[in-house]
Amino acid sequence: MDTIHTIGRRKEAVARIYLSKGKGKITVNGKDFKEYFPVDTMQYKLEQPFKVSEVANKFDVKVNVDGGGTTGQAEAIRLAISRALCELDQENRPALKAEGLLTRDARVVERKKPGQKKARKKFQWVKR
Repeated sequence: MDTIHTIGRRKEAVARIYLSKGKGKITVNGKDFKEYFPVDTMQYKLEQPFKVSEVANKFDVKVNVDGGGTTGQAEAIRLAISRALCELDQENRPALKAEGLLTRDARVVERKKPGQKKARKKFQWVKR
């Protein structure tokens, strides 16, 4: 196995990851993932695919992520890692799928419509 390259997306965030054999080091945009995502829940999201497929601390991950906010970026990385683990070994697929880690979350921000203040909010209307 050399390097596996996959892409994950969530809202406006796009994550490109490179998975290779190693000791479990995850770098996001040149920084350690714990430095890039200081919040515990986001760190958990990045480690979740490894824990579910029981291959923690066996692979190094190099991540390039851009666009969106921190939550969208973390979930985009999680999807990319899950896809890479499936590509690596098809036996990881049922466990990852059961946890919902292979599903691309298609929810995005609704567009603003003309003649309205926001996507759904209207301008104030006065009858008299």
